[in-house]
Amino acid sequence: MTATAPAPARPAAGESVADTVRRLAGAQKGAQGAPAYSRFVNRPFGRVLAAVAFHRGLTPDAVTGLSAVCTAAGLAVVALAPHDWATGVLVAALLVLGYALDSADGQLARLRGGGSPAGEWLDHAVDSAKVVAVHLCVLIGLYRTGSLDPAWLLVPLGFAVVAVTHFSLTLLNEALRAQHGAKTRAARAGTGERPSVLRSLLVAPTDYGVLCLVFVLLGATPLFLGAYGLLALGTTGYLLLALPRWRNEMAALGRRDRTST
Repeated sequence: MTATAPAPARPAAGESVADTVRRLAGAQKGAQGAPAYSRFVNRPFGRVLAAVAFHRGLTPDAVTGLSAVCTAAGLAVVALAPHDWATGVLVAALLVLGYALDSADGQLARLRGGGSPAGEWLDHAVDSAKVVAVHLCVLIGLYRTGSLDPAWLLVPLGFAVVAVTHFSLTLLNEALRAQHGAKTRAARAGTGERPSVLRSLLVAPTDYGVLCLVFVLLGATPLFLGAYGLLALGTTGYLLLALPRWRNEMAALGRRDRTST
């Protein structure tokens, strides 16, 4: 048996960053179920960052680490700095960059021949912390302003619960589908079915990238709270609508298992 040559850690001689970006564009994971910002903005941005990282010889874990640093810096500013327009722009820039790097690590792994369980674990560990930390840092930042009715602090608390539940169930659904032989999102994406643009737009409130952009409004607390509150309501509404469908899907997997034994 002939051993498969390992994928290169660096680009081939003469390959430019633009060549690598084009090569990546033809080897993207499916966009099935992806919200609009993640699909149309974050993934292409991450593609460019992945190509640059590939030419610099960075590893996927290093890119995940850079993503975590950018995100942590942005959230620290939310929690500890005065909330003005400059702060909002800085926070949005750091979170947008962190999110794009979060996309880049997986794309870089594909350039290098595929990811590893340890790399996927690290990526999800960072995502798990980010999902709850962003709302807790909003809570701290709003509390430190000292000018809000305390009832407003319930908004980031509630959003944190909804975001963690949504994130956890999304991962659990995929794991149970794979465990019970059902089609995962990745498998459905590989069928060549064109993902719905309308669906990507409808689920935009659940998109972490949209949340990153909302921080631009941090200098005007009423505007920020209005936009942030709308995202909280939209994500809550999506989750409440999805829960019965997901529960029925899992019940169907159980029935199929019983009939096949």
